[in-house]
Parts: sequence; structure tokens; C-alpha cells
Amino acid sequence: MPTTDSDGGKQQLHVVMFPWLAFGHIIPFLELSKSIAQKGHKVSFLSTTRNIQRIPNLPSHLSPLINLVPLTLPRLHQLPQDAETTMDVRTEDIQYLKKAFDGLKPEVTRFLKAGSPDWIIYDFAPYWLPEIAAGLGISRAFLSIFNAWFIAFLGGSPEDMINGSDDRTSVEDFLTPPKWVPFPSKICYRRHEADWMVDSSSPNASGVSDVYRSGMIFKGSNCVFMRYCFEFEPEWLTLLEELHHLPVIPVGLMPPTTSADVGDEKDDTWLTNKNWLDGHQKGHVVKPAGSSESDSVELPDGFLERIRNRGMVWTSWVPQLQILSHDSVGGFLTHCGWSSIVEGLMLGHPLIMLPFLVDQGLNARALVDKKVGIEVPRNEHEGSFTKNSVADSLSSVVVEDEGKVYKENAMALSRIFGDMKLQQKYTNEFVEYLEKHRYNP
Repeated sequence: MPTTDSDGGKQQLHVVMFPWLAFGHIIPFLELSKSIAQKGHKVSFLSTTRNIQRIPNLPSHLSPLINLVPLTLPRLHQLPQDAETTMDVRTEDIQYLKKAFDGLKPEVTRFLKAGSPDWIIYDFAPYWLPEIAAGLGISRAFLSIFNAWFIAFLGGSPEDMINGSDDRTSVEDFLTPPKWVPFPSKICYRRHEADWMVDSSSPNASGVSDVYRSGMIFKGSNCVFMRYCFEFEPEWLTLLEELHHLPVIPVGLMPPTTSADVGDEKDDTWLTNKNWLDGHQKGHVVKPAGSSESDSVELPDGFLERIRNRGMVWTSWVPQLQILSHDSVGGFLTHCGWSSIVEGLMLGHPLIMLPFLVDQGLNARALVDKKVGIEVPRNEHEGSFTKNSVADSLSSVVVEDEGKVYKENAMALSRIFGDMKLQQKYTNEFVEYLEKHRYNP
């Protein structure tokens, strides 16, 4: 139950945060934890032991209010030793990480019983958690680090998602917008991307499908918080509320203010190479986003020598935000993860889009429609692309005259994505919602 401050003021809440095992999820959850603590509330941040050790240091004035709670991830022989996030495993092995994650259920349950929090805010993965929290009288919310159109694309209702009664069963069914989208939209998957969507509807090694997890999360939650804002494509927020019969509260786009030092792969020697960027003309460098997975890339023989005077190859951690903020950067070659899009557009960079998995293709369609960049042409069926298609796309956006419209539109969107006062308003309203809306089970 909430406690009253010693001066008789507002009640202090105890909020539990429980993200999925990916740093693209952990960091946004951590940033919102700071916003909650900033208002004087107590936060318990749950993740596995190694992940707790790898997150950035907390600000000294907030650390007394944020309790980092390490959980012991069950060991599976299919996972490498100490693999506790998606960046530690191959893409095809993430299903085993989900199985291990489900093994956290007893420890999380014990923590909630002992801690008696007012709220628990969780990710898409712990489909078993809303029922447990409801039984303990804890208010519960799904925090989506994905945007509104991706969540709307997943299913027309929680029941369809849970029961598998969605009539989309083949790749072709995902090549057009869902029938429940009532307004004109070009957001849909390409054929080579849609296999992921079909697979996400089928049980994996964890015993359940990703779509089932999401349906159970929606069914058991009191509300949905979302990394989004009303100033950008607001009709998707309205649609989500209608589909799931839940309040959907945007928490803002959460543009970063500093580059988070995440993981034990960080290599400070990058900072000594900043002069490479300094030596290039303003607006003429393109920053490609790295993969979040651990898969290594084997470069062709002689590649490093051939690009020695034209580019730089870096195979470990880099401060992406610092690089994107440099005056020499004139474009962003991105896989179109939502976090990377936010970082690119907050700085007004036009995008060269090369999506691969999950929400990335849908994000690319939306941003192409906004004319803030172009998508690298690919073979529609297999998804292959050529070096010339990448080079031509880069040239079109960064060098050629046609790139001016992309730069202008990206700069226009930066007035939304990079408006720190607007985003602070959203996070303040998020905390106010927690204070005012404590639900009964």
C-alpha cells in the first residue's frame, strides 16, 4: 500500500519494473524508473544478476530510491554460459532465453508477496505475471517499448491472440494492413519479413508463442504505457484503445540525453578515434547501426584496406548518440529499431533504412511514407540486396539533390522527436497517472 510522506504530502508509491532480457528494453524501463524516482517514489528494478551488473550507474540523488534486484536466471544447456540478454545469443536461440525467463516466475512471485508493491510494470514476455499480480492486489501495466502501429498489427483482440483465432495464417495475410485498421495505411510487411510474423504465432521452445504472450499481457493489464506521443500518428493510439478496451497512455518518445554505457563490450578506445569524424566535411558521414545480436560479421578479404581512407570499421561498443550528434554526420543507415529511429530523428538526420526483423519493416514503411528517407531496395521474396542498392540509396539521401527533401522532413520531425520539454511533459504525466490510478484487482 502507498505510504504517506512525513510532511503529510502525497503518498509514496512502490513501483516494480520488470523488462524483457534485452538492453533495448532494459534501458527504456530504467529511464522511466528514474522519472518515477525523481518524483519521490520507490522503484524496485528486477532483472537477472548479470544484467544488473551491466546497466549504467544510477544518478547519486536517485540511487537511494531505485533498488536493483538481481534474479537468478535458470540455466539451460541450449544457452551459452552467462547468456542473459538477446545480445548474448543467436537470433534463433532467443526462444530458449524466453524459456529460461519463464523460469523466473517463482522468484518474482516471492518478491511481490514480500514487497507488496502498488504497481508492477512489465514487458510483453511474462504472460504469467498479470494473474499473479491481480491475485496479490497489485496494479499492473504493460509498458511497450514498441510503437503503436506494431502493437496494433499483432492482433485484433486479446482473445484472438490467446486462442489463435486470428484468421491470418499464411505469409500472404501479412502483406497488407490488417482488416481492423479503419484508416488508409501503407504499413505492412514485405514477403521476406512476414515469415517472422507467421513464426511469432506458433509456439516456440518456451511452449507458447509470442503472440500468445502478448494476448495474455493485454488481457490481464489495467492499462498500457507506450513509447509514443500524440504528436506523431495519433490515430494508432485511438485504434489500440478500441481493440483492447484499455487506456493507452503514451510516455513520450524518450529521446536519450546521454549515451548509455551498456554491457561489458564497451571499448573506450573509440573515443580516441573521434578525430576521424572531426576530419570529415559537415554532413558527409553516414552512421550504420550495429546489430543487437552477438552474431559476428565476416568481412571480405582486403575490405579493411580498400576502405582505409574512406571509412572506419569498429567491431565493439561505440557511443551511437555521440556519433550521431557529430556535425560531420549527414545520414543514418539504420535497421529501423524504434530506439534508433528516435535517436536519428531527434537530431534531424535523414534515414537510409535496411530493416530485418520484428517491427523494423513496419517502421520503415511508416518513415518512408513520411519522406524522411528511403528504404534500400531488396528482392521481395528472399530479402537479398546488393552493394549497389546500398550505395545508390546512400548517395540519393546524402549526396544527390533529391536528398534535400528527406533532410528537410527529418529536420521538421526533429522538432517533435527532439523536443525535450514535450517529452518531459509526457513522463511527468506518466508518473501522475501512476499516482492517481491505483486499480483494484
